Amino acid sequence: MVKKFYLIVLLLGCIIMTASAQRKSAYQLYTSKGKKVTYGKMLKKLQKADVILFGEFHNNPICHWLQWELAADLSEEGSLTIGAEMVETNDQDAINQYLADELDEDGLDSVAKSLWSNHKTDYAPVLKLAKDRNLSFIASNVPRKYARLVFKEGFEGLDNLPEAEKKLMASLPIDFDPELPGYKNMLEMMAGHGGEHIAKAQALKDATMAERIANNLQAGVKFLHLNGTYHSENYEGILWYLQRARPDLKYATIATVTDSDLTLTEENQGLADFILVVDDEMTPTY
Repeated sequence: MVKKFYLIVLLLGCIIMTASAQRKSAYQLYTSKGKKVTYGKMLKKLQKADVILFGEFHNNPICHWLQWELAADLSEEGSLTIGAEMVETNDQDAINQYLADELDEDGLDSVAKSLWSNHKTDYAPVLKLAKDRNLSFIASNVPRKYARLVFKEGFEGLDNLPEAEKKLMASLPIDFDPELPGYKNMLEMMAGHGGEHIAKAQALKDATMAERIANNLQAGVKFLHLNGTYHSENYEGILWYLQRARPDLKYATIATVTDSDLTLTEENQGLADFILVVDDEMTPTY
């Protein structure tokens, strides 16, 4: 009887070990210094920040899922405002109408002109969360036609725009530092191919998103902003403009990278306060 008991225990142990060996993880979180961290511990740190910049890969389902979870958890702990690169400033009225139940999802899709092709699958859930929990949602990105104008003509192309249009972007003139590593790398990569202006177009986006965040901050209300990881990694981009405008605030950043083993390589350490490593075979949303 005793032998039978131990045989059963041994078999159960083998089953558990086999199941464990076959279990695969889709992501792993790390601190800036490369130490593994749980979602719960990251959440506690983020709850101390005034502004959180979540840098994503636009077609990554793990990013979108974790953004929803983070927004849900932060809004449970207190007041929260959500902002997103994926909606342009000229669609703020349409967003407000949706939040106020004056437009349903199909109506929003018809009225708002800047929604991305993957809005319904990837960003609509977070927007609906904002609606369900009575949270503000800020359309933060500059309308793309102005970014294209800067790409063609530089910042000078914005000078003669009507004042009503200038209100849709960061206050002019745009502060621009071509020596920032992110912009500098862009200039080097695009040397001879409009590199200077493409970096300025990127800066226009970063500055506009930063100003929309700063203008919509409220005392005691956290701001969670969703943006492409390149807009905030290495503590540049949006964060560089925010820190110049509001150095008194506490900021936290999340960056996203991919790796087949879910390890954080040395070159990716320091990208952000927290780094989300996703399996590089994760099926993209588009």
